[in-house]
Amino acid sequence: MKYYINKIVELNFDTAIDKAIEELKKEGFGVLTEINVQETLKKKIDVDFMKYRILGACNPVYAHKALSLEDKIGVMLPCNIIVQEHDNGNVEVSAVNPKASMMAIENPKLESIANEIEIKLNRVVEAI
Repeated sequence: MKYYINKIVELNFDTAIDKAIEELKKEGFGVLTEINVQETLKKKIDVDFMKYRILGACNPVYAHKALSLEDKIGVMLPCNIIVQEHDNGNVEVSAVNPKASMMAIENPKLESIANEIEIKLNRVVEAI
């Protein structure tokens, strides 16, 4: 099982980020954090890196359900979605596969939540 869901998109980098945020909202997610990896690496260690943004997305209903079943699940939240521009100009969108993450947790009650979130994140990536 891959730990991510991904797709090369026919959009420029900034448009892909906007579209990802829009599609996440449709599935009940809000973006809590946005990390500009390119800018951070340049500022902190003077490294030139590709355009790479990490969106920390949370669906509060599912987060509450998961936290109610497993109080340490917060170490795996929020769900990360990345948008990156490769050297060849291709823009790729990837999302964490929650089922792969949940395999590390020995709580079978989380399986249905992970399945539902996987479906939602697949729809997000496919819609971009």
